Amino acid sequence: MKQISRPVRKKDAFALLTGKPVYTADIFQQDALTVRLLRSPHAFADITGIDTSAALKVPGVACVLTWRDVPDIRFTIAGQAVPEWSPYDRKLLDSTVRYVGDPVAIVAAETPAAADKALKLIRVTYRVKEPLLDARAALDNPILVHPESDWRTVADFGADAKRNLCAHEIDRVGDAEAKLKECAYVAEGTYHTGQVSQCFMEPYTTGAYTDSFGRMTVVSSTQIPFHVRRIVSTALQIPLRNVRVIKPRVGGGFGAKQTAVSEIYAAAAAKATGRPCMLQYTRQEIFEAGSPRHEMEITVRVGADSEGHILAIDHRVLSNTGAYGEHGPTTIQLSGRQPTSIYRYAKDIYFEGTVVYTNTVPAGAYRGFGVTQGAFAVESTVNELARQIGIDPIEIRRINLLREGDVMGIYDNGEVTESCRFIDCLNRADELFGWKENAKRRVMPDGMIRAGGIAAAMQGSGIAFVDTATATVRLVEDGSYILEIGAADMGTGCDTILAQIAAEALGCSVDRVHTAAVDTDHSPYDTGSYASSTTYVTGNAVVKACAALKAKILTAAGALLGPDAGEMTLDGSGVSAGGRTVSLREISLHTQSGQSVMLQATESHSGKVSPPPFIVSMAEIELDPGTGRVRVTRLVNVIDCGTVINTALARVQAEGAAMQALGMALTERAAVGENGRLHEHSLLTYGMPTRLDIPEITVDFCPSYEETGPFGAKSIGEVAINATAPAITEAVYNASGIRVHSLPVNPENLI
Repeated sequence: MKQISRPVRKKDAFALLTGKPVYTADIFQQDALTVRLLRSPHAFADITGIDTSAALKVPGVACVLTWRDVPDIRFTIAGQAVPEWSPYDRKLLDSTVRYVGDPVAIVAAETPAAADKALKLIRVTYRVKEPLLDARAALDNPILVHPESDWRTVADFGADAKRNLCAHEIDRVGDAEAKLKECAYVAEGTYHTGQVSQCFMEPYTTGAYTDSFGRMTVVSSTQIPFHVRRIVSTALQIPLRNVRVIKPRVGGGFGAKQTAVSEIYAAAAAKATGRPCMLQYTRQEIFEAGSPRHEMEITVRVGADSEGHILAIDHRVLSNTGAYGEHGPTTIQLSGRQPTSIYRYAKDIYFEGTVVYTNTVPAGAYRGFGVTQGAFAVESTVNELARQIGIDPIEIRRINLLREGDVMGIYDNGEVTESCRFIDCLNRADELFGWKENAKRRVMPDGMIRAGGIAAAMQGSGIAFVDTATATVRLVEDGSYILEIGAADMGTGCDTILAQIAAEALGCSVDRVHTAAVDTDHSPYDTGSYASSTTYVTGNAVVKACAALKAKILTAAGALLGPDAGEMTLDGSGVSAGGRTVSLREISLHTQSGQSVMLQATESHSGKVSPPPFIVSMAEIELDPGTGRVRVTRLVNVIDCGTVINTALARVQAEGAAMQALGMALTERAAVGENGRLHEHSLLTYGMPTRLDIPEITVDFCPSYEETGPFGAKSIGEVAINATAPAITEAVYNASGIRVHSLPVNPENLI
């Protein structure tokens, strides 16, 4: 392969490095009205009165919208395929507010100053109610977050608003309870992970306007252009055909922009004023009203025989979805299915997931999508199990990790793994890290304590039988190609990766393939960039479209070369046969003149399987015995993601994921106070790792070949985050003898 497994530079690299106007705020109409949102100061309250008269008198104010001025309909802002696996539990604006930060009114004005002044002049009277803030107390609590009669679901995921139950999931194989009683060793623990923010650099940013035909156009930093189109249509009761969504470059998403957090408000203002409107969240708004990772409490029991074979897992998860349920039912599934399914002898598994409503910030999608939390609990318990048995944590994994042909527990109904180099990843990590020497506790000359830890995990590649992608590729007059996709490049480089796939399929160089930006009026349908789907699902659609186009090009070339041309070969310059060559330019121009063949092709793909990528992580930490401060000195991640399409982009994906996991493990905390307000709501107080915290990171790959993937590829975007945190906390245990059960690590508990 000529274009695959190469470190091809991102197509947008120079534009980004030179500061070209590529983001929503750069390119949207500069005379747009500024949109601001008035947000609730209370965690739970009914609005009994709202006076906007003074705000409307502020010079430059174009509109002030309250719940009386927008459609009275419930929907979900989760970016998911229909039927959405999230409850219809929110309105564009509601007369009841359910968390500190819930929108109360929308203001659009000529200037930011006018909009901010108008916000301060809106007078709202609240009937404050007692909030429900503790997820442990939510189920069947007399305080109901959603007592309204029009709350509903469009799919069956065990929800019951009268019990504060957003979703309930049970998966099982065999009889875990009975098998655990037979096991020679059983380790058990309860683990807690809090809400954490994605901390993307570009804020939620949306511009909206009504064009000359009366259609609503939304320009937004989003991972889900086609879902945004549907959500805006539903929220504003605009026919879907009259909504258009354009996605410029996205300055990071990590799952947060799989939710239509800002789009509905900018569109509502544009509809009301008839003017272009622009909404950009402040950093405080991102923390207080964004879409963070779900808080989870997880209780795990893992049993093994005397030889260390893991035979049974009981895994129970309580997830806090916050005030609204977007992504609550789907993240809970992944928190159990993947973490419990990486051990080949575990034939008895019980998983129960319960998702509850509270009056806190609504949670959503974040890289790893529930697997990250579940893996922290399961891997920590497996490490504890190894201690009980008296074997090394690396050896218990060497005995138990999946091989090719193994049934994967409760993952996708017991799917069989067809491409798996999990053990090779383990052995390679061992080699790179020097496990035997560096895992053990060592006191350094300066008094610091060093030790290592290990964990393993898997993810998926798209959602089987759900995710759909379509690609269109066409030959243009100069012999180059235009690739049109509906998948959103959110900084991951998918525009480049998919161009590499197209170039390989068409026998040309990558610079001959232009990847067009997503515009729902012109781009083919794609469910979006989430669930580790882009390379695998959209990549397969690209392969199919290129194969169909190649057949058309050869047919057209045959007409020029003649019937006796013989076997034809397509390369980057043209089609050759029998010692003669006809250029792609000639072929393209020929078909434009009285021919019936259009040299373009459109194909779709929806996967029937979701082949998992695998990762083994090892971490070395340094513990200050005087302060309890933990510093990560070294991380090793070895990954099987099938064929690595772009070696440079895959590496930086893994490095970035490791840093996000490091923050989750050691520093990132979003604590909720008694009044329901977050204590940390800025980058100064939140604790996101900086460049000064970056340890030595080693990333390597053990490529398998996935027959169902494009040129053998699987996914990498999410799996790379899942094993780092439990590897770090295992290193903390080896250094201190203290098993960390709640993230982030509290240094005070390690002294």
